[in-house]
Amino acid sequence: MVLVSGATSGFGKEIAKIFAKNGYDVCITGRRKERLQELKIELEAAYKAKVIMLQFDVRNRQEVITAIDGLKKQINAVDILVNNAGLAAGLSTIDEGDMDDWDVMIDTNVKGLLYVTKQVLPLMKEKGGHIFNIGSTASKLVYKNGNVYCATKFAVDALSQSMRIDLLPYGIKVTAVHPGMAETEFSLVRFKGDAERASAVYRGFEPLHPEDIADTVYYCATLPKHVCINDLTMTCLNQATSMYTIKDSERVNLDK
Repeated sequence: MVLVSGATSGFGKEIAKIFAKNGYDVCITGRRKERLQELKIELEAAYKAKVIMLQFDVRNRQEVITAIDGLKKQINAVDILVNNAGLAAGLSTIDEGDMDDWDVMIDTNVKGLLYVTKQVLPLMKEKGGHIFNIGSTASKLVYKNGNVYCATKFAVDALSQSMRIDLLPYGIKVTAVHPGMAETEFSLVRFKGDAERASAVYRGFEPLHPEDIADTVYYCATLPKHVCINDLTMTCLNQATSMYTIKDSERVNLDK
């Protein structure tokens, strides 16, 4: 069984798809019930997969506990946990920051990851397994106005390292995947539904696609049992770091 948090869109949706396509049972979780239902129907129809749907908000500790307790009555083990649920809210200097945005990011990106992992681990300890934590290039290098979002992703990086140590006796792999700019709902959420501002982020070059991250997670998950990719940072061709990108028009043209 593969459990994917934040499976209603973006990385999570494509990760659920690639595992279902390759014969895995999947548990999809998220806040938006209608989207979960649509994905469940799609995966069952396209791949004949066994799909369990859990609707909860990772920020709500009791919802997480109740949902995973219910899952424990249906299955004996989770082989792969993908902590994908996460978001950015706002883009401003620390002195102009919205404290409600801060709470949402910390509660989702850090506490939500902890809540889900804590509840799922009893389903992994006996047989071992693999945890994927989806971070960001913002886990590695802070950028202007990124402050709290970057802090939460630095926390994901630190927690991944800690989990790898703490869970080593149980034979549980921990892989942190840190994508760069990828065209999902990420910027739309960050800019509170401003579609024009969100689309401008990726204008002038081809960013990563959700399928790229899904392919990477699947690759790492299907390596030999003795091999673990601990930490992986990936960007599109036009991005070097979380701070430095160029547009296609800015590339050196040696044919000139």
